[in-house]
Order: sequence, then structure tokens, then C-alpha cells
Amino acid sequence: MFGFSNRPSWFFEACSGCRRLRRRRLLQNVESDHGSQEYHLLAAPENYFGQLIVASLLNRNIKSRIIVRDCEKATTLFGEQDEEKLQVLKGDTRNPDDLDPSMFEGVTHVICCTGTTAFPSKRWDSDNTPERVDWEGVRNLVTALPPSIKRVILVSSVGVTKSNELPWSIMNLFGVLKYKKMGEDFVRNSGLPFTIISYIHWHTRPGRLTDGPYTSYDLNTLLKATAGERRAVVIGQGDKLVGEASRIVVAEACIQALDIDFTEGQIYEINSVLGEGPGCDPQKWRELFKAARQS
Repeated sequence: MFGFSNRPSWFFEACSGCRRLRRRRLLQNVESDHGSQEYHLLAAPENYFGQLIVASLLNRNIKSRIIVRDCEKATTLFGEQDEEKLQVLKGDTRNPDDLDPSMFEGVTHVICCTGTTAFPSKRWDSDNTPERVDWEGVRNLVTALPPSIKRVILVSSVGVTKSNELPWSIMNLFGVLKYKKMGEDFVRNSGLPFTIISYIHWHTRPGRLTDGPYTSYDLNTLLKATAGERRAVVIGQGDKLVGEASRIVVAEACIQALDIDFTEGQIYEINSVLGEGPGCDPQKWRELFKAARQS
């Protein structure tokens, strides 16, 4: 966030105790080529993927900016972080007026992992439905992004192209796959460089998410999370894979795909299987993504 003094005043929620600060000049001299003031932006860091992604970015010392609905929850999750390392902005992707252009100044990469439950639940309270989150929220966020963005990663769901077929039609009873597909299509047609990472958006068989976090964890707990015995990774294309997916694996795939050039413009689905996995090794991830394109 740069050059605040030349723009209208608004409120920025900082991560330190969720204190409310008047807009001010936080950073200067934005560099155009992977400079020191470039940021990764994450939407929905409070959910299970977002928590893992933020923890991993912090562990890598990658400067990050996150958009959250609840700053106090973000402080609980990620602790008191230096603003030069992690900036927390209060906003809601469902409300386009929340997405001021200045939020994206200096941002080079974006990961969007917003989502809600496929079936009516308490998470649908306050208009948090698939239509509002997976369609309108994604559309609002992507519309607000500047053309200078180098990559957008969208976390989506397997089955979006088969929503009228069993068992996917059951999952789509309330439209979650329809709205996720609409979100995907909007990203694909936005003109921005993108990669879509899909997993089984179902908490029962035939596919489900494995490992934690399931609820809010502190940063140290997040960094200690493991994928158990399911560390090996299978990456496919064509909306064909059906199986379990480790949250840790999906989160790591999002981070790795940001800097792999040939993943641009591609849609992948991910499974976790028994065995040793790529961990955080960039070369092993490149090989996995490359193999998916050749299969």
C-alpha cells in the first residue's frame, strides 16, 4: 500500500491488536522487478487453507498482505507481526466497495481461497452462501485487481464440469459447483495470468480433505502441522481425479504454482496418497506439475 497521502482518506485495519489507523504512507519506492516492496495478497486467510498459506509465507519471509473480515481473529491466528512482513486489511470480497484500489498497490501475486459449505450450515449465516462467496466474491476481487498482477491462484473444486452427474449433482444441490464454475470462468476470461488449483470440495466419500487445521490455530501450531502418511502428491487435469486431498498439500501447491511459468493458464486437481511427497522442494513440484500436463 503506497502513496496514501495523495488519495481520499479511508480506514486500514492493522494487525497489531486490530488497531484502526488512519491511512498513511507505509511504504515508498515501489520497485517494478521483484523489488523489496512487492507483496503477495491472500483473500480468506482465516479458513483452513488460508491459515496454512499465511503461515508458510511468513515462514519463507515473503511479504504478505491479507484481506480479512475479522482483524481480531487474524491477530489471534498469526500473532503480532511486523507490518513490513504482514499487513492485515479489513475487507469483504462480497462487497465491492471494500476493495479499494490502494489495497492492491505493490501486490504482484494473489491467492484466493474463499469458500463456504456446499450445504446449508451455520457458515451460511450473514449471507455467506456459495453464490455470494464463490461467485460474487471472486468476481469482485478479480475485477478490483490491477493489470500488473503477475499471477492469480484460485482454489476451486473438482467436479465443476460434471455438476449434473452423480455424485456431483448431490454436492451441487444448492449450487456450490455452479457458482464455483462461474468464478473459474470469470478468472479465466479476466485477462490476468491465472492458475486454478482444485480439490474435492466434499467432506465425505468419494473424496475429502485430510489433516488440519480444522479450526483456528496459532502460528506455531500451523507450522508444525503435517500431512501424516499421505504426503505423496498426484496432480491431474481434466476434472478427473477423485480422492483425498491434504490441506497442507493443497496449500503448498498454491504457493509453488505462483512461480512456475508453465502453470499459467492451467487448471489442476490434486490428490494426496500414501508415501513421501515433494514437501517444499520447488524442483519436485515442477516435475509434478509438468507430468500432469503430459499425462
